[in-house]
Amino acid sequence: MKNIFYIIILALTFSSCTEYQKVLKSQDITVKYKLGEELYNEGKYSKANRLFEQIIPQYRGKPQAERLMFLNANCSYEMGDHYIAGYHFERFVAAYPKSSKVEEASFKSAKSYYHLSPVYTKDQEDTVAALEKLQEYINQFSESPNVTEANAMVKELDFKLEKKAFEIAKQYNRISDYKASMASIDNFVIDYPGSVLREEAMYLKFDSAYLLASKSIEAKKKARLETAIKYYKTFLRSYASSEYIEDATIKYQDTLEQLEKYNTKS
Repeated sequence: MKNIFYIIILALTFSSCTEYQKVLKSQDITVKYKLGEELYNEGKYSKANRLFEQIIPQYRGKPQAERLMFLNANCSYEMGDHYIAGYHFERFVAAYPKSSKVEEASFKSAKSYYHLSPVYTKDQEDTVAALEKLQEYINQFSESPNVTEANAMVKELDFKLEKKAFEIAKQYNRISDYKASMASIDNFVIDYPGSVLREEAMYLKFDSAYLLASKSIEAKKKARLETAIKYYKTFLRSYASSEYIEDATIKYQDTLEQLEKYNTKS
């Protein structure tokens, strides 16, 4: 009985595959549309997508075109092909701005761009694009229940850009380009004034100033030591309980000791 069961299953599977291949090669767009919908409803998005892609040009301008374009875009979305999904959903919104599916299509288009955003260590062009798409969606559909999720994605992507900018400043510090590190931190603080990374950034600015002063030639050392002291005091005022305060204070004391010999001379 078990063998008979497996034989029946194999026969049905083979029959199904044979039917699909037959329809795929057919010239009848109605049959392709019908089977495509059936496969879509069964969650077989890849097969449905192949059929939809074949018949979309023939249905252009017909009543079924709107639904067909949306289903095809959603196939790509469900398959995880976010680049294609975003493109198709954008085309759908442009073609059918009054459709009842516009809000969903706009959200899934923006979310597709969100999925394309890479890790913060890589180029963030796609992250910027995703933020623009999400903000457009939030502005247009401010009452949608999806706005909560959209805002969460915006927050996540914003932090990714913050992290990228901050890591650039840290990298300059690591390679001993202290001037570039301090300049990058200044830009970071301007661009992200409320960042959770601001505390570490302000410590890093002092650290870069301290290291620059300590390694400077005599002609520039005194002025740079004084600058480092100024940055330490700024850091101390804002973050007296910081986890970095002990290390900063040790370096501050060393800065004072280095500066003392210039004060003695004068």
